Amino acid sequence: MSKIAFIGLGVMGYPMAGHLQKGGHDISVYNRTKSKAEKWVKEFQGTLAKTPSAGASGADYVFSCVGNDSDLRSVLLGKNGAIEGMQPGSVLVDNTTASATLAVELHKIAKDRGIGFIDAPVSGGQAGAEKGILTVMCGGDTDIFEKAEPVLNCFARQVTLIGPPGSGQLTKMVNQICIAGLVQGLAEGMNFGMKAGLDMEKVIATISKGAAGSWQMENRAKTMCKDEYDFGFAVDWMRKDLGIALQEAHKNGARLPVAALVDQFYAAVQSRGGERWDTSSLMHLLKND
Repeated sequence: MSKIAFIGLGVMGYPMAGHLQKGGHDISVYNRTKSKAEKWVKEFQGTLAKTPSAGASGADYVFSCVGNDSDLRSVLLGKNGAIEGMQPGSVLVDNTTASATLAVELHKIAKDRGIGFIDAPVSGGQAGAEKGILTVMCGGDTDIFEKAEPVLNCFARQVTLIGPPGSGQLTKMVNQICIAGLVQGLAEGMNFGMKAGLDMEKVIATISKGAAGSWQMENRAKTMCKDEYDFGFAVDWMRKDLGIALQEAHKNGARLPVAALVDQFYAAVQSRGGERWDTSSLMHLLKND
């Protein structure tokens, strides 16, 4: 059993922390909205931390899963930040989808204090977090990864060290770039089939077993056809993720014409009030132009 502090109890962090507790670990939680942390403690019987630093004090591992770079700096490096309370030999695991630049910076800050650091963004959505079957893509030092891997396995079905610090975040960018193009293609295909008057349930059941099959088709095609988007991974968060990828591409020279275009489509969804709609809401632009 390890002593673990978990910072950030959003739609992903809340169940992830729960799986760590179910794995037999001693968990303390911190969330900026205190009522959510109180709810988690009532459900899972952990400890409520008043500040990130207090939660991290004496912890073997500190997990963070917050919104963006700014949020991450605040809970880790700001006043009463987690790193301030961490002890040498402990490990910081960041599950936030953030920039690779910040991951490299956090690695250096942690290492200077004798603390291990792994950037470990996740994929699998809220459903994957709730079921404990996330894919975790990691960047960091091999010895630190090997130490943290058994703990990460509490909420994952795949945990992979991709490379040095920042590699996890860069891999998550690849993931989001691929999804953006895929969801737009799926939306166009579903809309085309509906315009053609096809039985879309039969279409989906057939082509999902062929080369066009994907997680998105299996989980989102039917709801797209019904114009249902009040669930899943929010457009606001996808735009944040694509913004990080586009910024990184500007630095490394990669061309992302489709990702940039889909990002603008998501901006149009936001303008329709779809900030919290699932990313499959690209269909809404095609069906309701």
